[in-house]
This record gives sequence, structure tokens and C-alpha cells, in this order.
Amino acid sequence: MKLQALLLTVATTGVMFSSPSNALKAPGFLTAQSSPDSLAILPPPPAEDSVAFLADKARYESGRVLRNDDRVRLASEDADYKNFGEAFSAAYGMDISEKHTPVLYQLLAQVLQDSHDYAMRSAKEHYKRVRPFVIYKDATCTPQKDKKMATTGSYPSGHASFGWAVALVLSEINPQRETEILRRGYDFGESRVVCGAHWQSDVDAGRLMGAAVVAALHSNPGFTRMLDEARAESEKLNGRK
Repeated sequence: MKLQALLLTVATTGVMFSSPSNALKAPGFLTAQSSPDSLAILPPPPAEDSVAFLADKARYESGRVLRNDDRVRLASEDADYKNFGEAFSAAYGMDISEKHTPVLYQLLAQVLQDSHDYAMRSAKEHYKRVRPFVIYKDATCTPQKDKKMATTGSYPSGHASFGWAVALVLSEINPQRETEILRRGYDFGESRVVCGAHWQSDVDAGRLMGAAVVAALHSNPGFTRMLDEARAESEKLNGRK
């Protein structure tokens, strides 16, 4: 399918690129049956009497003492994962937005749903791990979200899952920028630790699930078709076609 044909199909089926809210409301590519199951894949989070949990606490405590203002500011921006276009544009080497890269933006909006929804739900609801800022009676770098966030499970991190999934997809589309993109995806997950919203082990598990989601997506015809169209879109904008 040509890029123009895809855009026409999208327009006629009611999935428009006219506003961020519409793109972000699009369903993901995966279903409950085709999505990887975090509860079946991941080990339990570290027990409170384990060395791994001591490492989690040490990472959180050192982060509170050694916080860098610029890094905290970036972490605060990364907390709003719906601004993924702005977050990854510099690493990608191109503006990622509905206006400039409509197919790529739509692709990532749907990957957002896949990396946050079915894949993460089972482990989060089963373990109901308490977030670090709740245990330490501290505020995160987005205090306005703390009340709601305190009621949700910490393990695994959905932000880290999405950030790593995006990094893998973008580096596949634009391999010339692979190093920059993967580094940004890594930092996107680390922002949750910097913010105090997640333990380090939550983020590590989130990245694993992000990779599992991308693996599952490659068996989905809708994803692979849009991936090809997003690659063609980017190559055209870069003057490589």
C-alpha cells in the first residue's frame, strides 16, 4: 500500500490525524489474547528482605540526595508520556508530530496503547507493588499526579515499557540514529526512578516487557504494514527516496 493510499484509508475510516486527542484514542494493534502477559513472563518484584530490594532503596535514596535540576526537569517532562513526539524528536533526528510525520505519529500512538494496556495489566494488578514515594512519604517530580499514582501498582513500569518499545521501533525505522534513539529510550525509563515514581527493578522489568511487546507486534500485519509506511514517510522526508 502506498503512503498516499494509507492516508486516504485512514481518513475514510474515521481515524484522523487532525488532533493529538484523536490519535491517542486509537486502539493498539494487540488484543488481550495476542499481547504478552507480564504476570507469566516476569519474576515477582524483589522481596523486602532481599538484596535486590536494598539496591532499589539505595538507588532511590541516592537519587534524592544527588538530584540534578536539569535531569529532574527532563524527568518531569517524560512523565507526560503522551508528548512522546517531543521526547524522541531530537534523538530521531526529525520532528515527530501529527503534522510533520502523521503515519509515524499514529504508529507510536498505537504502540503506546499496546505497551501500557494488556501487556502490563496482569502483573500490576497481581503484585500491587507500593511505589517508592509512598513508602518514603515523599513527593515525586510531578506532585500533582501523586494522589492518583499512589493507588496504582508500581511493578512493572508502563512508562519504561513504552519508552523502550518506542526506541526499538524508531531505531528499526531509522537505523542511522540507533545509538541516539536507544539512549533516549533508556533515559526515558530512568526518568521514572529520577522522579521517585518507580523502583529501579520496576523500570528494568518495564523494558523487558517493552521488548516483548515489540516482538509480538512484528507478528501483527497491521503493525508491520504501518511500520513500512512510517519508514517510507521518514525516508521521503529525509530525501532518501
